[in-house]
Amino acid sequence: MISANLSAIFYLISGVLFILALRGLSSPETSRQGNFFGILGMIIAVTVTFLSMGNFSSGFVYVLIFILVGGSIGAFIAYRIPMTAMPELVAGFHSLVGLAAVFVAIAAFLNPEAFNLGNPGKIKLGSLIEMSIGAAVGAITFSGSIIAFLKLQGIMSGSPITFKGQHPLNAIILISIIILIYLLCSTQSSNLFWILLSVSFLIGFLLIIPIGGADMPVVISMLNSYSGWAAAGIGFTLENTALIITGALVGSSGAILSYIMCKGMNRSFFNVILGGFGATDEKSDTSSKEQRPVKSGNADDAAFLMKNASSVIIVPGYGMAVAQAQHALREMVDTLKKNDIKVSYAIHPVAGRMPGHMNVLLAEANVPYDEVFELEEINNDFANADVAFVIGANDVTNPVAKTDPQSPIYGMPVLDVEKCKSVLFVKRSLSPGYAGIDNDLFYKENTLMLFADAKKMTEDITKNL
Repeated sequence: MISANLSAIFYLISGVLFILALRGLSSPETSRQGNFFGILGMIIAVTVTFLSMGNFSSGFVYVLIFILVGGSIGAFIAYRIPMTAMPELVAGFHSLVGLAAVFVAIAAFLNPEAFNLGNPGKIKLGSLIEMSIGAAVGAITFSGSIIAFLKLQGIMSGSPITFKGQHPLNAIILISIIILIYLLCSTQSSNLFWILLSVSFLIGFLLIIPIGGADMPVVISMLNSYSGWAAAGIGFTLENTALIITGALVGSSGAILSYIMCKGMNRSFFNVILGGFGATDEKSDTSSKEQRPVKSGNADDAAFLMKNASSVIIVPGYGMAVAQAQHALREMVDTLKKNDIKVSYAIHPVAGRMPGHMNVLLAEANVPYDEVFELEEINNDFANADVAFVIGANDVTNPVAKTDPQSPIYGMPVLDVEKCKSVLFVKRSLSPGYAGIDNDLFYKENTLMLFADAKKMTEDITKNL
């Protein structure tokens, strides 16, 4: 058994490593180092918690078995999961964090002596408050993450699901949760505890179902924040320093990321917390818009335009991820550079389906970091560029965000791709993007549609070059 003072020192070390991990993950150049710090910090935290259990009882063996089983499942999933499914994986793992917080709260409420919280019906007030908040936030995280997973996986429609009186109902339920926590702390009734969990699970569903697919990247970061606060709340209940530090770091960093994402999409952070932002009753008439004339071309046409360009801006999106075209794209760019053509990459804050999705894919293909630019840094350059090569991006390039107040993406900053002299748009069809609306960029005079698989089209363009 390890002493309490030694445990506190090691927990502090793991906390510092977690902070260094977040610092490292803030930039693609240091992300590998950040991952290493995070892994090392978690190994220390888990090991210290394991050694703090005391004698080698049957419970000790069970914990070891569960760690090995859970770790093996996690490692297998992480090894097999494709980058395109990473958002769903993140949402799924968030749900498990929330559910873990709920299970710990249930165990602590039913058997408080095991956690040094008092006796059943006489739990310490502070611990009961922490336990109740952690359980409620954990339940919200679990059910909300399940809805996010279903939407991202395509099992559930990505369109907003709304009904009359939705926001007042959400407000009533949130107020009732506060009242239930107060009554639970006053009476310590087990019935109130189960009602609190049930209502919290319900509000988690209701908060996420009205959020449309275009806003799902913000939902991912928001649920990340919720899972952190749930862990922190349970950390106070268990008096576990590592859990408190880790939960607070995840919660605060997730909240900051949500704010940054909302700013990048011109959304209200307050509406994100309440749910239902970006929802609209308007439906795009895709069938009528698909009848509008478009200009389509092939790899030879695209290669000709690029050969005669002095500057090309690459705009990657989810379609590139699905086709795993990042390596083929890098080869095409290398060929362009040999012809003294300036090439840069434009990344929208919500390109893909989770924050940083495109950055990770480009880093996987060893794209130099100094060639990758965020929206604010490169948006003015489109007007001076000869060619914009849009590979799989859709909603983040849609000009309707600047012109149609009825659009669900209206007000969201988009890449000014249409200002380029020529736009090459790689897409399988004219189908709408994840937001469910048609892209006016398809029908611009300077747009040439390249209907094909993103990877195959990119490889064919490279051959022609």
